[in-house]
Amino acid sequence: MTAPIDTPIETGPAAVEETAAGPRGLLRYAVTKLGGALLSIGMVIVATFFVFRLIPGDPVIAYTRDVPLSPDQIALLRKQMGLDQPLPQQFLDFVVKTLQFDLGTSYEYRRPVAELIGERFGPTLLLTGVGLVIAVSLGLWQGTRAAWNHGGRFDRLSTGVSLVLWSVPTFWLGLLLLMVFGAGIGPIPGMFPTRGMESVDAPDGFAYVLDVAHHMVLPCLTLVAVVYAQYLLVMRSSLLDEIGQDYVTTARAKGLRDDLVRRRHAVPNALLPTVTLVFIHIGFVVGGAVSVETVYSWPGLGLLFYEAIKGPDFAVMQGTFLVVCVAVIVMNTLADVAYHILDPRVRST
Repeated sequence: MTAPIDTPIETGPAAVEETAAGPRGLLRYAVTKLGGALLSIGMVIVATFFVFRLIPGDPVIAYTRDVPLSPDQIALLRKQMGLDQPLPQQFLDFVVKTLQFDLGTSYEYRRPVAELIGERFGPTLLLTGVGLVIAVSLGLWQGTRAAWNHGGRFDRLSTGVSLVLWSVPTFWLGLLLLMVFGAGIGPIPGMFPTRGMESVDAPDGFAYVLDVAHHMVLPCLTLVAVVYAQYLLVMRSSLLDEIGQDYVTTARAKGLRDDLVRRRHAVPNALLPTVTLVFIHIGFVVGGAVSVETVYSWPGLGLLFYEAIKGPDFAVMQGTFLVVCVAVIVMNTLADVAYHILDPRVRST
């Protein structure tokens, strides 16, 4: 927890020794976390290969479902896809290529998986990035106000609404918004586009930006409605813990305005638990929201992953899943290091 403003700063040899050891301790902590992250990435690589082999279906049969082929032609396709090798050899090839940043070639698209992921990364980053910023801002603001007026009407209403939205399945909420605001109800026309990222005859310049924003309203609203409750509840719980601390009572006893006590003392300390949550969700931004992108046909990584499962396209599934997991691990590691810097209680342990 960061020290309140009114807490005296320690001076003398002990403080100098702690300051001198600070960078070394942080470096040692970061190296330890990096080692754990590398170990986790190694386990993810192993799990990625075997998990998707459990999915029923033969990719060769799925790829040629509408084309009659002879057994020799099927055997040739299996050889080209590397599926004729024993499973241990397939695993070894997968690990070697992954370490060389080669995610393979898509069976369905006949293109490198890394190239496909690169194309879909932009739309996913746009949609989930904007949704994350709105969800964090809305959740922290409502959580702060709800905790500071604990038990009031706003607290009960905001907490109840957020819990209801959090419990609603994402795809169901997306379909509901799609029917009401996209397709329209009865004679009421739809207000927003129902699929894609841009219009077929998309304009240029600033009009194109408005067109993309118009397409993004419903999927972004779906993401925010489901996600923001986590930030609201975490912030509310953290701030409720801080309100009862001695430094808040002391600040009030000194005659500081209630708004000043909240902004300068309670809220900065209550924000610390949300650091990990924000960093982890930043990792998930890379993968996007599979349900939302599928419902609204948003051309991002989530939709790419869904299409790969229908194939099944092992190369795309493995590549997309691996990228998402690595992103989450990296962001979680950065969250641990950031928490170590921000919270003196972690540095002292």
